[in-house]
Amino acid sequence: MRSDTIVAIATAYGMGAISIIRLSGANSLAIAKSITKKTILQPRVATLSKLYNTQDEPIDEAVVIYFKSPKSYTGEDIVEFQCHGGLTVANMVLNTAIDCGAVIANSGEFTKRAYLNGKIDISKVETISCLLSAQSEDAVKLLSRQLTGELKLFVDDIKKDLISILSNIEVNIDYANELLPSNTISNTQKLLENIKLKLENLLENSKQRDGLMSGFNITIVGKPNVGKSSFLNSLLKFERAIVSDIAGTTRDTITHNIKIGTHIVNIVDTAGIRESKNDIETIGIQRSIEAIEQSDIVVAIFDNSRVFDENDKKILDYVAKSGKKTIKIINKIDLTNKLDREKIGNFICINCKLSIKEFETKLENILNESFDSSQMALISTRQINIVQQTLQDINESFKSLKDNQLEIFAFHINESLNNISKITKSYSHDEMLDVMFGEFCLGK
Repeated sequence: MRSDTIVAIATAYGMGAISIIRLSGANSLAIAKSITKKTILQPRVATLSKLYNTQDEPIDEAVVIYFKSPKSYTGEDIVEFQCHGGLTVANMVLNTAIDCGAVIANSGEFTKRAYLNGKIDISKVETISCLLSAQSEDAVKLLSRQLTGELKLFVDDIKKDLISILSNIEVNIDYANELLPSNTISNTQKLLENIKLKLENLLENSKQRDGLMSGFNITIVGKPNVGKSSFLNSLLKFERAIVSDIAGTTRDTITHNIKIGTHIVNIVDTAGIRESKNDIETIGIQRSIEAIEQSDIVVAIFDNSRVFDENDKKILDYVAKSGKKTIKIINKIDLTNKLDREKIGNFICINCKLSIKEFETKLENILNESFDSSQMALISTRQINIVQQTLQDINESFKSLKDNQLEIFAFHINESLNNISKITKSYSHDEMLDVMFGEFCLGK
């Protein structure tokens, strides 16, 4: 890590009431005193002060706050200038700080310094990154839980149990067996089963709530000319897709983001699914089938004015096979009914030309019930991969424990410790030694 004092505009570029310029590093206070012409800046006290450039010309009047190391975001001395908004004033303060010896911060460098100085762990770094790009209220709620250290506490508990297991097994390997209680193996197995269950539950919750971060994928499917594109346009409240009586007009997937309640959803309109000899249309149909597999919720649309046929049956089969949550819609209810509705099952009726409010309410209820942010979840592919690898290590350890191959068992537990620790910080072998020898009596 470079030792320069860094500076950056911390607020978004553009017009606004306030701009914040942030300094971090050993010379932050000296630079701030030079800009404010003050001899003293009290830590954590908001000070109203005039700001001057290096030619002693006034720039602005701002609120200046000094955060003394180590009680700051980065763990270094930090000074924030809260000046009037607008690019010009902010850039003048920035350039003055550079003239006084600061250097422009790299992207994410303030948070990087916070991590390297031990102020936050790697899971919080990921949380902060996701929070900056969060697209829904649900994502913010989930991320705020991680900012309080919820995931770190979970990982620490898992590590504590794994270290306890490892310390007991290491003693069994290095010392006489009679020093251990006879039920050590059975207790170890029970504890390991409990760890496995916790990790499996976390992994399942995380996969179910993946859409909280990137938006839930909602796929619209149906045979050609059932009104999928009209339905999409009604949902978006503008003409996004071409509507035509010609079957097969939509030959590729169309994606658009909208907000349903507090949820961001990615609506995917697909090509009509039917038997086709047209190569281009066939590719579009295959993409429709793939979209079903990649979706969180499927919206299957059927035409009230047409008889139930083999293509409708295929739609139902594809949806059932996917196992996805499904909303079945019978469209065009203003036209004469020819559809055998009993074959559709549970459905709602709409007329895209009038209102789809019933659908929007049903979709929001499904999202609220199935994808809430009240349970802890992993927020990145990296974290999910780590938990999956940890579970693999734990599963491999059971056989060696059953066969009393304690050295191999200890190896797998060590691997699981190393992996799960990567969510927050690296595991140190000294942690296991502290537990092992910490159980000795004083003077031993």
